This record gives sequence, C-alpha cells and structure tokens, in this order.
Amino acid sequence: MSTTDNTTGTADAADREATGTDAAADREAAAQLSTAPVEDGGQDSGPVGIGVIGWARWFWRQLTSMRVALILLLLLSLGSIPGSLIPQTQVDPMKVAQWKQDHDFWVPAAEKLQLFDVYTSFWFSAIYLLLFISLIGCIVPRTWQFVGQLRGRPPVAPKRLNRLPAYATWRTGTAPDEVLAHAKAVLGGRRFRTEADGDAVAAEKGYLREAGNLLFHIALIVMLVAFAAGQLFKSEGGKLVLRGKGFSNTLTQYDDFKSGSLFEVDDLPKFSFSLDRFDATFEKTGPQKGTPRDFKAYVTVREGADGTPRKAEIEVNEPLDVDGSKIYLLGHGYAPIVSVTDRNGKVIFKDAVPMLPQDSNLTSSGAVKVTDGYRDKDGKKTQLGFAAWFVPTYAGEGKGTMFSQFPALDFPVLALSAYHGYLGVDSGLPQNVYQLDTRKMQKFTDAKGELFKQKLLPGETMTLPDGAGSVKFEGIERWATFQVSQQPGNGLALAGAVAAVLGLAGSLFIQRRRIWVRAAPGPDGVTVVELAGLGRSESARLPEELAELAATLHDRAPTAPPASAASPAPSEDPVEETVEGERG
Repeated sequence: MSTTDNTTGTADAADREATGTDAAADREAAAQLSTAPVEDGGQDSGPVGIGVIGWARWFWRQLTSMRVALILLLLLSLGSIPGSLIPQTQVDPMKVAQWKQDHDFWVPAAEKLQLFDVYTSFWFSAIYLLLFISLIGCIVPRTWQFVGQLRGRPPVAPKRLNRLPAYATWRTGTAPDEVLAHAKAVLGGRRFRTEADGDAVAAEKGYLREAGNLLFHIALIVMLVAFAAGQLFKSEGGKLVLRGKGFSNTLTQYDDFKSGSLFEVDDLPKFSFSLDRFDATFEKTGPQKGTPRDFKAYVTVREGADGTPRKAEIEVNEPLDVDGSKIYLLGHGYAPIVSVTDRNGKVIFKDAVPMLPQDSNLTSSGAVKVTDGYRDKDGKKTQLGFAAWFVPTYAGEGKGTMFSQFPALDFPVLALSAYHGYLGVDSGLPQNVYQLDTRKMQKFTDAKGELFKQKLLPGETMTLPDGAGSVKFEGIERWATFQVSQQPGNGLALAGAVAAVLGLAGSLFIQRRRIWVRAAPGPDGVTVVELAGLGRSESARLPEELAELAATLHDRAPTAPPASAASPAPSEDPVEETVEGERG
C-alpha cells in the first residue's frame, strides 16, 4: 500500500505551472462557497467614470456595502442615546419644559438639533432611511446569487486534491465504480448534494448558513419596518378612573393622549370598561414594610356599542387585550370625598377628589376647586379653592410631619388650606388639576391673620371664617390609572427579532463545506482513492467529517495488500489523513 501526503518537493517548471493552475482552481472553488457580492475588481476597480452617472454608481456601491450598513446601524444606536437622556415632547411635555428651565444654556442648540423629538428628527430619519436602503441593496444581489447556487450543481473536483486543507488517500483492490457508487450513497445519506463527474464525486452541504445570513439581514429590515409602523400608527393614552366609574375609548375621555402622525381618531377601537373594585396589599412588617405585594383591578368590559358585558382582571405587567388594544394598570391612589356648603347651608359641591401620590407610602397632594354656585357675603359670585394634602396613615399630632407612615388606610387624615377668588380654570391656558393657582386668589385667614387651614378625619367638618360656609371630609374612594395602547408594529417586531436570532445562529454555527471523492486506477492497476474537503472557514468539523467518511469508505474498500516484498511497509493506520491550513 502507498499513501499520498501534502509534502511538496522540488518541482520543475512544468510542475510549478500546473501547481499554479490548480491553486487558482482551488481559490475559485473556495470563493464559490460565499454568496457575498463580488468586490469591485478588474475593470470596475478603477475610476467609475466621470459625471453624474459615475458618481451615482460610486455612491450606490458604497451605500450598499456591508461595511457602510454596519456603520449606519452603529449610528442609529448612538442616535437613540439622546432620546433616552433628554425628555421627549411626545412622551412628557412637562418634563421637557422643566428640562428647558434647568438647562437654559443648551436649549437653543437642543432645539436646532431636534433633541426633544429625536425619533422624528431629520438626522435620525436620514440615518434610518439610509440604513433601510443599504440593507436592501446588500440583500438583493446576495439573494439572487444564493438562488443561483441553489439551482447549480457542486463544482467538479480540482485536479490536485492533495492541495486542499483536509485530505486522505489509500490504495484498494475495489473497482473505482464501486467505490464511487458507495461514496455517493454515503454522502447522500448524510444530506450532501452530490454530483458524479468522471472519476470523482462532488458533494456540497451547509446551504442553511447562507440562508441564515440572508434571514438575519431580512429580519433587520422587518424590524425597521415594524419600528416605522409603530411610530406612524401608534396611539397611547392615560386615564384615571374612580372606583364605580367608567371609561369609554373616545378621544375626549382621555386625560392625556399621543399618537403617530398617520393615526386617525376613527382607528380607535370601540369599547368601554368600568372599575368595579381595586385591591392592593402591602408588606406590614419587617425591613420591607410598606412594599407593595399585589395590585389588581376588577373591571367590567364591553366591546362595541352593544357588546355583552364581561368581567376581567388587570394586574401590573398583565394587560387586558381588547380588540387590538392593550389596557395596562399603571398606578393607584386615594380620592377623598369632599362636600362644600355655602353660607346659606346649601351643598354646592360634593365629589371624590383624586390626590396625586408623592412617595411610596402614598402621601398625596391635590386641590379642591369649586368653580360654580358660591357667592360671598355681598352676594357676588366667586370661586373657592382648597390646597389639600392627604395621608392614609398619619403618625399623629406631635409625632411627625404631614407624611404617611404606611400606604394602607390605617389612620387617614386630610389637610386643607382655604382660598377664595378666581381659579383661572376658564382662562384658556392649561392647568394642573392637582395644583391650585393662587395668583388671583385671597386667603381665608384665622384669628391671627394667618392662612386658614385644618386637618380633618373622615366625618369631620372645617368651618370657614366669617360664616363663609364649611367643608366636610365625607369619606375616601380609590382610583386607578390605566394606559390604553395600540402598537401595530409589535407583532412584526417580535417576529423580526426571533427571525434575526435564528438567522444569526444559523450563520454562526452551520458550516458550508464541500467534499470530493476520486477513485481511479493507479499505474500498477490498483485503485487509488482520494478524499478532500474544503470549508468556507477554518473548522475542526471538516477534518473530523472527512475522517468519518474515509473510515466508512475504507470498510467497503479496504487497503490493498503490498504488491511485493519490496513495496514499502504499510502504516499502522489503514487511512492516512493530513489536515493543514489552506495554502495561498
């Protein structure tokens, strides 16, 4: 038996010429393992031309290169950072106004760069559109090349298989046709695509690597489309609902509402719900005292104008899905029930007044505004206002300030400060419902001339000075805040993210490789079997796979005995395999 290794000795000029030809063929075979568009070369490597067409071709080639696509993707990520650090107008206009007050030096530059509307700014949109075009320009040619390779057949075996990175050979007494037939059957059973050509069998496997690469890039485009659809067609609004009250999904019912530029009011789904009950539990002892344990809103939902009512529950991070909209539970608080009586004993106001929580123990602030029905001692119409603080658990007089000690209703107290005059609610300017604008109001004063204020327990009454009326703390109601959101691109974005992960995994872990098996009679008439493999990248899997194939073929076509006593002694292993790095 004789073996063929990868050792290269001194060759004459003709042999060197043949070797160079084979090396070129090897490089061509390796290049065919990729679906990447051919880099500019040959005639295209020079100047692209003069004039508009030439510059357009150059710009298009640069834009559709993978290098530029990666740079644009990085720029898009960096461009999102200001949107996270600086308040956005579409998210919270009040925080934007506060930021401008605190950083007045940077306001002109921030406005010119549209940093308060990052995701709709001209520069972010430009990066976004260029990335979109670049990805499409990368994918289209790769897709056509990949389709062409799928329709093609494995290339013929190179003349010198021993120059390939993984190689094995032995001599056998089995006929060449039988060796090749068995090799084709074994490779086909291992899901290689095979092609017989003369004295060799070519096999190829690992197409899903390129399919995964293309899937990853297509998934990026899908995610970009989903992001654009979400921004253009989204709607999001918040609503505070008192227990026992309801909400109808119309624009006028929202406390705040924002939407995409292509959203239309008619797109709001028709449904309504009422808050039947709200339960909240808190940790009562230990180092985590006061920590919320469970929030749950019990609602009755009606879909459509004449929908059948049905009961449902909404919890934090467990939204209710109604006709394509998701209803999220965001927060909760207390609403003291306050009644106001005028100097004639007539009740002119009675309602639950929601208070805005200020800390985790639900210390809350708010305002009671009486806009109609009150006249002063001279019979002139005027308005009443009461700045309010509410604590569900008060420490008691002399035991602390007006702050809550626990978020549950263990010792509720309402503190009121009284004013009269003009509230300014009908001035046409936006006004915070939780704050009292006292610029055009006068204080009710006590005997010392100080602002008249009083702390009340449920059921207690505060009598205003000079017989101006009274205020009674009637009881306490609960409220919950809900967010109704429509994000049409969420499902598409999730599908794109899953596809991107699958495509990336395929492109990283699936190896594209080719294997050739040649069986031909040697000079002495004994069949010489050669196996060689070529992979797109260096991988330990290819030599192992070739060794397994060689062992399987050797069982069917074992090593031939030495021709004579003068023949070289056989090696211990019936198959000799050499694995080296690919030669240039």
